Amino acid sequence: MNRIDLAQLSAFAAVVEEGSFEAAARRLHVTPSAVSQRVKALEARLGRILVTRTRPAGATPAGQVLARYAGQVRLLEGEALAALCDDPGGVEVRLPVAVNADSLATWFLPALTGLATERAACFEIHQEDQDHSATLLREGVVMAAVTADPRAVQGCSVRPLGRMRYLGVASPAFARRWFPDGPTAAALGSATTLLFNRKDALQARFARELAGRPVDPPVTVLPSSVGFADAAILGLAWTLVPETMARPALDDGRLVEFARGRHLDVPLYWQRWKLASSLLDELTDAVVAAAAGQLRAPNP
Repeated sequence: MNRIDLAQLSAFAAVVEEGSFEAAARRLHVTPSAVSQRVKALEARLGRILVTRTRPAGATPAGQVLARYAGQVRLLEGEALAALCDDPGGVEVRLPVAVNADSLATWFLPALTGLATERAACFEIHQEDQDHSATLLREGVVMAAVTADPRAVQGCSVRPLGRMRYLGVASPAFARRWFPDGPTAAALGSATTLLFNRKDALQARFARELAGRPVDPPVTVLPSSVGFADAAILGLAWTLVPETMARPALDDGRLVEFARGRHLDVPLYWQRWKLASSLLDELTDAVVAAAAGQLRAPNP
């Protein structure tokens, strides 16, 4: 029966995480040739190609299965060493998680405080759209994620976190110019909208709901959640902003809701590996508690 050699597994994981054999060699303090030999030996042992020889290097479908296993081994090893060590803070335990930008900018980061201070945990935060973060779980890149997908990724459990409410906002001058008769289909097709990146479909979804059909407006791309409200205040475009982030500018008149009474709720879920890990359990409890304090309750 094949067994997984831990040195070979470590080399494989380093290549996938660092993106090249050279970078993996620097991380492991060995030569690129040694890393290549270990990965090839692991591939031969398992009878599968595990790494794509591209730039950056990545995991094949078979490699994704192994990447998840490598992350689990590293987490459990770190927890065991921390439990045995006189100075648990001297053992680095890293938790890679995927979070959408709006959650990072509003409610998520306080959930990490307890683990960072009491357990000396380190975090590798992957910022990814909530509609796409589950992919990082499937690929074994992260061990937990805030996602919009209620369907559990294989090997993961899922818990509802709540609904993030988005409001359609613009500066008063922008709203007067582009929406004098309200958010009509013609106006929504002409007024510039703001996207976080090309994956961001929230604005298109909201506009479609308002117009009753798809529209194709001019687009400005701004990869900054905090900058969204600032850009709208300056009159660059209309956009969707989380309710908690928009409220101060709405209250003092710098922003207005151009579609009053309409909003977009995005249900969020927490998916994590099914792994007997006290750190993952504590992280899950902290994330659920932080979400409960900031998000609207999940749909019944």
